[in-house]
Parts: sequence; C-alpha cells; structure tokens
Amino acid sequence: MEETSREAVATAVQRVAGMLQRSDQLDKVEQYRRREARKKASVEARLKAAIQSQLDGVRTGLTQLHSALLDVKDIQSSLADVSKDWRQSINTIENLKDVKDAVVQHSQLASAVENLKNIFSVPEIVVETQQLIEQGELLQAHRKLMELECSRDDLMYEQYRMDSKNTSDMHLISIYFEDVQGLSDELAKQLWMVLQRSMVTVRRDPTMLVSVVRIIEREEKIDRRMVDRKKQSGFIPPGRPKRWKDKMFEVLEGTVGTRIEGTQAVTREADKMWLVRLLEITRKYVLDDLIVVQNLMVQCSQCVEMMGHPDLSSECDINQLEPLLPQDVVNELLSKYVKTFTSNITGWLRKALETDKKDWQKESEPEADQDGFYQTTLPAIVFQMFEQNLQVAAQIDGDFKEQVLKLCLKQMHSFLVRYREEAVAYKEEHLKDRQLPQCYVQYMIAIINNCQTFKESISSLKRKYSRSSELSDSDAAIDRTLGEVAKEGCQFLLDEVFLDLEHHLSELLTRKWLTGSHAVDTICVTVEDYFNDFNKIKKPFNQEMTNEAHRRVVVEYIKAVMQKRITFKNADERKEGAERMIKEADQFKFLFKKLAAGEDTERLCGAISAIAEVFKLTDPTLLFLEVTTLVSKYPDIREEHIQALLSVRGDATREMRQMIIGTLSENRVSYTGTTQPVFKDITVPSITMTTMTSMATAKLLK
Repeated sequence: MEETSREAVATAVQRVAGMLQRSDQLDKVEQYRRREARKKASVEARLKAAIQSQLDGVRTGLTQLHSALLDVKDIQSSLADVSKDWRQSINTIENLKDVKDAVVQHSQLASAVENLKNIFSVPEIVVETQQLIEQGELLQAHRKLMELECSRDDLMYEQYRMDSKNTSDMHLISIYFEDVQGLSDELAKQLWMVLQRSMVTVRRDPTMLVSVVRIIEREEKIDRRMVDRKKQSGFIPPGRPKRWKDKMFEVLEGTVGTRIEGTQAVTREADKMWLVRLLEITRKYVLDDLIVVQNLMVQCSQCVEMMGHPDLSSECDINQLEPLLPQDVVNELLSKYVKTFTSNITGWLRKALETDKKDWQKESEPEADQDGFYQTTLPAIVFQMFEQNLQVAAQIDGDFKEQVLKLCLKQMHSFLVRYREEAVAYKEEHLKDRQLPQCYVQYMIAIINNCQTFKESISSLKRKYSRSSELSDSDAAIDRTLGEVAKEGCQFLLDEVFLDLEHHLSELLTRKWLTGSHAVDTICVTVEDYFNDFNKIKKPFNQEMTNEAHRRVVVEYIKAVMQKRITFKNADERKEGAERMIKEADQFKFLFKKLAAGEDTERLCGAISAIAEVFKLTDPTLLFLEVTTLVSKYPDIREEHIQALLSVRGDATREMRQMIIGTLSENRVSYTGTTQPVFKDITVPSITMTTMTSMATAKLLK
C-alpha cells in the first residue's frame, strides 16, 4: 500500500512539474487545481458506483442462494413424502390383481350379456333354422346359423381369454351349442346338392345358385377372419376353417366327371361303333352344356381353357394345330358376343337396380360391412357381372379385353345416371310422407356408401384388366356422376335434418328466444342424434357432411339475425341478447368439434360471436370500430348485412348508419374468396309495400 502511495506521489510530481515548467504557467495554477479536483471527484464517483454495483450484485446473489436453499429443502421434503406414499402404495399395487381378474370377468359377462338374447333362444333358433333349410330358404337359414355360431364363438373366445385351460366350461358351452354343428352340416348338404344339379338349377331357378355362391363367399370371409385371430390369440372356434370353397370345386369337378361318364351307354363288345357314338353323344352334351354355361353360369371361362389343359399335352402338340375357326368367323363371333353382352348387361343392370330399390322400402336396416358402414349388395352384384365377362374376354386376347372393359365402363356410366335418378325419386317419394319408408335415412346412407364402393371397384377392375393408366372420358364421367350422387345423397340427409329443425330455427332471434327459448338446445340434440346414424357414412363423405351441417347451422342462425325478427329496445336487451348469442355460438363450437373429431370450428361459429360483439357494445360512438373489426374478419359481408345488424341493434341513428356504411364503402377491399365465405349466400329480405303499410298502421294504432 505504501509503495502504491509513493508511486502515485511520484506520478503526481511529474505531472505538476510538466505543467509548471514556464513562469507564465504559474498564473494557471488555480485552474489546474480545479481541473484536477474535478477529475478526482469523477474518478471517486465512478469507483463508488462500481463498488455499489458490486455490493448490489452480491446482495442479489445471496438472496437467490437463500431462495434456492429454501427450494431445495421443499424438494427434499416432497421427495420424502413421495417415498413415503410409494412405500404405502406397494400393498395397493399387489391388490390390483383382483381388479385385473374383475376386468376379465367383466369382459366375459359383457360378451354374455351381448349374446344373451341369442343364448336363451338357441333351441328356438335351431328349430327355425332347420325349417328354413327344409323349405329351401338357404340365405335366411345361413343368416340364423351365423348368429348362432357368432354367439357360441364369442362365448368360447372370452372363456379362452379368461382361462384357456378350463376345459370343463368350454365343454359346457360346446354341449349347449351342439346342435349348431349339425345345422352347419345339414346346410352344407343342401349346398352340395344344389351344386350337383347346377346345370338344371341354373335353368329353373338361377337365384338359388347365386344364393349358394353368396353363402360360400360369406363362409370364406369368416374362415379368413378366424384364422387371422388364431395367429394373434391362439384360439379358433370348433369346425373352423370350414373350407367350403374347396369343397365346392370338388363337387363341381365330380359333377362334370359324372356327366361325361354317364354318356357311355354301350361298350365295345355290344357295338363296334361305340366310340363314335360316345364321342357324338359327348359332343352334343358338352355343346349344350357350354351354351348354358356361356349364357347363364359364371364358369364359362373354364370352357376356353379346356383345349389348353395340361392333361392333353402328352396327346398332342397344340402349337402344330391349325386354328379351330377362321379369323373372319372369330371376328364375327366376337362381334355377336359384344352385341349380346351389351343387351344382356343392360338388362342385368336394370334388374339389379330394381332389386336394390325394393330393398330401400324394407322396414329393417341395410347390412353393414366389417367396419360398420351401411351398404347394399348392389355394387357386389354389378361388379361380379363385369368381372365374369372380363375374365372371359381376357382368355381371348388383350385387345378384346380392353374393348369389353370400355364397354363395361360405358354401361356403368349409363347405369349410374339411372341410379342417381332413382335416388332423387326415392327422396321425393319420402317427402310426401316422411314416416315412410321407415329406414329412409339408413338406406340413403347405404346409397352414399355404395358410391365409394363403386369407385374402388372400378379402380380395381382397371388395375386388373387395363394396360393403360390414362383416364378416359368414361372415367371422368363416372367419377363426376358418383360424386354427384354422393353429394346429393348427403344433401338429402341434411335436408331431412333441417326439416326437423325448421320450427326451432324460426324461434331464433325472436322475443320468445330473448325471454328464454330452448331452441338451440333442441337443435344441438337433434343434430347429434342424426349424426349417430351419419357415423355409418364412409370417408370422405362423412367429414364433408359434418362440415356442411356446421356451415348450414351457422348460416341459418345468421339468417335469423338478418331477417330482423327482433329489434332491441335498450342496452339491457342488447347485452342479454349478445350474451345469449355468444353462449349459443359456444354450444355450436362444442357440438361440431365433437362431431368433426376435434377439427377447428372457430371461424364459422366465430361469426355469431362477432355479430354479438356489435350488439353488446354500449357506446354507439364506437360502433364504426366494431363493425370495421367484423368486416376485416369476414370480408364477404355486404352493406345490406351491416344495415340489418344496425337495425336490429336499435339505437343507431340514420346519420350514424350512413356514416358507417359510407366510410366502409370508401375503404372497402374487394373480397378475393381466399377464405371460406360465411355471408355470401345470406340474403337480407327487403321491406315490401305491404309490410310497410302494416307497420305504419300498427304505429298509428299504437
């Protein structure tokens, strides 16, 4: 410290000596002294400020350390509590085994309750099914058989999941349902009998043969589902897989063999010309059968493949054989085939549509697919027809296959035009008496879903049978028509909803509404109830329908405002009405957010809230700002809308309305359509002369 002081003194002496080297500088000593004094004071002030800053920093640091210490103690205490709670919860965790057992038992009981009706009525259903089999009602018999098997299999599956080693309970279920397997065997016998007589059946009752094929297809689907479940859980119901499709081909193969063998009436010993006779009889029978197959049965593709069967390769080299028919004859036959096919397919499609229309009048709901979506059998029937004919065409050559595919697509478009017309007629007939048919909503949903199935099936056919990936005119026309049918179907369903809402919508923004109407509550409940059925609509139509319902509800609400059903008399009424509108906008937001699986509902419902803010404003001089905010959010709003809002508000003078409208018109930016319009389709009713006269009369009377 002393050395530092000496160095400072020495430095000062040098500076003073430097400043006083000349005699004339002595006059400035006082000036030098003041300057140095100022420098000293400045340095001292800076030192003091620096030290003060350091002290403040240290103080702050100590405070934060103290706070951190308290936080550490709190955390330590919380960790101790957590450790204590964890040790206490060990016994609780061990007791959760009982909860798990209860959950398994509950699952089993739930399955039992679900199938309780079928379980109690098993003997009755068995008798009914047996009678249906005996009466030849195979489709209905198979439906009841599937119900029985489903109840049995669900119970066994739940028992297997709960205790796979409990064979006694599993055996008890098997004994209770032991007649089911007998019914399955009896039904199978009837199916094989129909297939064995298929050549006769197809002439007398082709629907019987179609029913058999449909039953076998159903069983194949169930087989695949059960096999997949076995891979996951290890459980497969008794008797599965049935493999009825394989058995069907065995029966058909045996039938063909028997047909050929039955033509051998004599032997070589009885007649030397036995072979000629046999071949002639065989030729006649085969030709007759092939004609039946070609015109009536789906197996005609087997006839084309006959000459190329591998069993014949050892007898002859087909590459050395000349064509069976000259090319001109082949061309003539193909041309005749196309004409016949065109005529037949038109008739088949018309008949299929008529059958589907009859189903629309049923009192029972349509069938649902594996995902629970309503559907009818129409798409499957139509595309089964196309598939069968395309399989035949594919055996001839690629060009002919393309020709038949184009013909199918052309016929498909004509068919869809008729389908659309029938859907419209179905809706119009329903409007005459909305109580009929009872399942109108469900079948309209099935019509919409069929459009998606048609679209997927067409894409599948093109991928399978077309060599070109380019879209044709028929493709565009089909897509357009399918879109129109689905869109109109959704519109018909929404019209049904809004017909039920019409009375409640008419209550909005009226004196009754202001004094406590429950119209919006009823609207929300009704819409949600309808959408429980609309959940059976496939994507993307279900989402589009939800969005359209949302838009229509909001638009109808705003229309009620624009119709000026009420004029608020004072600030209290404006406040009450605005708060009610905001509350009801929140109800709509909640409803459609739930229906749209969490998608944003703010913009549409926000329009109601934004209008409410115009009504809620207490200071009329600020109306211009509030209206400007509304216009900026919803640029498609027009002058007549603003006039209507100010009229409903009730306290805006004529001069104020003119000022607001005029200023907005001068600064208005044209609507570009980049956002979803809300007010675009909402018209403001004009005051007619009759209305003006009645208003004037009422005023005079008052």
